[in-house]
Amino acid sequence: MPIARGFLTSARTAAELVARVEVRSGWDLESSCTGMTNGGLANHLADQTGNTVRLLAAPPSELTPIPVVEHYRRAGWVHSGLGEEANTSIRDGSNDQAQDGFEALAARVAADLQAFPQVLAAAADRSPDAVLIPWQGWALRTHDFLVTRLMEIAVHSDDLAAGLGVPTPVLPDDVVREVLGLLTAVAVDRHGQTALVRTLSRPQRAPSAVSAFQ
Repeated sequence: MPIARGFLTSARTAAELVARVEVRSGWDLESSCTGMTNGGLANHLADQTGNTVRLLAAPPSELTPIPVVEHYRRAGWVHSGLGEEANTSIRDGSNDQAQDGFEALAARVAADLQAFPQVLAAAADRSPDAVLIPWQGWALRTHDFLVTRLMEIAVHSDDLAAGLGVPTPVLPDDVVREVLGLLTAVAVDRHGQTALVRTLSRPQRAPSAVSAFQ
C-alpha cells in the first residue's frame, strides 16, 4: 500500500512533536485551538495514530464504504460551530485525556508506533476493503481512511507547533499531496470550483474564505 510508508513517517514525525520539551512545559496552557490545552491537543494529535492502529486491527466492516467527500458531508463536527457539542465533545475528551500527564502520553505513543508496522502490513490484504469508523457509524476504504488521518496529523501538527512557537513539522511530499487533494475536494464540495480556482489564481475576485471545514 503506497500510502502506508508515508503514514508511518508522518506518525513518527507527530510523535517527535508531542515529545518536545515545549509540550511538557506548556501542557496546561491553552493551545492555538480555543478551549483545548496543549496537553489536550497533543493527545488529540497522538490519537490519529492510535485510532488508526485500533481500527485497522479490527475486522473488516461489512458496510459498503462511502466516498471520502461524503464522509465530510455527513460528519457533524464539520458543519457545527466551535461552541456546539459536536466540537466541544472532542475538545473536552482530549483535555480529559491530558489529565493523565505527559509521561502517559509518551508511553501510549511508543506502544502505538511499535504496533503500527504490523497493522499496516496486515491492512494491505484487508478484504473486504472497508474500515468501520465507529464514532460515525459508516465505513471508508483503507486508503481513504488513512488520508483522513493524515489530514488530521498535518493540521493538528501545525496547530500544536503554532501555539508553542516551534517550527511546524515538514511531512513527506506524497503525504502533503494527499492531504491537499482531500482538503481541496472538500472545499470544492462546500464552496464550488469557481471559488477555489479564483482563490488559487485570481485573488482580486476570490471569496473571503474557502476553508474545507470552517
